[in-house]
Amino acid sequence: MARIRNQLGRGGAPAAIWISSLLLFYLAFRSIKENSSPESMVLVSDQRSRLYEKMSRDLDEKGAAFLRGGETSQSLSLSDIFDLRDGVVTPKLKAADPPVRATVLYMGTDFSMPISEAVRDVFLPYFGQAIWFQNSSLYHFSMFHASHHITSVVATDSEIEAEANAIKVVAESLCPLDIVLDRVILTSTGVLLGCWQVLSGTDPVTIRKKLKDALPRAPEKQLYDPLILHTSFARVLGPPKVPVEEMEKPFNQLQFFHNLVERINSKIHGFKARVSELWFVEEYDVLALALNGRMNVHRFHLGCSPN
Repeated sequence: MARIRNQLGRGGAPAAIWISSLLLFYLAFRSIKENSSPESMVLVSDQRSRLYEKMSRDLDEKGAAFLRGGETSQSLSLSDIFDLRDGVVTPKLKAADPPVRATVLYMGTDFSMPISEAVRDVFLPYFGQAIWFQNSSLYHFSMFHASHHITSVVATDSEIEAEANAIKVVAESLCPLDIVLDRVILTSTGVLLGCWQVLSGTDPVTIRKKLKDALPRAPEKQLYDPLILHTSFARVLGPPKVPVEEMEKPFNQLQFFHNLVERINSKIHGFKARVSELWFVEEYDVLALALNGRMNVHRFHLGCSPN
């Protein structure tokens, strides 16, 4: 412990965080692989809750960075992907060269539509056109990238076909997921995220491990924590327009954001959904899944029958 503290004092915090993430991943995967008992599921659920709790503090710790520009969770500048003029948000579609190849779990519209309607009901009155709502027909959970914008892995058509076939084999071994919405959070970058827990089915830690084994050429460093199961509902890009009668004096903008998050949580916390498709997506535009860009989708049904 003394050694770790010394490293942190000398600027070794990123290394310590990386080591901690690897340790959590190892413990979570071992508990799922070696013991599928309810106790092991509780362990992973607790680890997810701690991760989500940490994520929920991001807005307080960093403030509303999205009102000052800032970056996305994938280290992309907001000004590079959105244009905000006269209070109206427009996505900037840019070709991805080479295309990003992402594997995601897909949420069907039977489940995404009620969520989307609730999010709009709460946030639209205050942000008008200064908010970007995720297309409800493209709600998804990022699992694993065969190539991403930080580390590109160029592939021929035949290599992409081989990747798709390998992912299909993985999908056939996975059981559909029954999930429940743990909480909704607003990040410092303005993303409204749904953070989920798994009730039954193949855990995301296992899914990512299987995909990593199936895609040996994929970037070693992936974009998300192995434990996370999240989907983007919207992205806030401008300040709220608060009616005078609702504005407290003095007006606390950060608290106002927290109040909105509490309102949406009161509406959809505990919402349950079933996920039964794995998609392999070639994104020809940067963040095509998030911005309604050009893409090619390979759809695979999760093929296992739960015991």
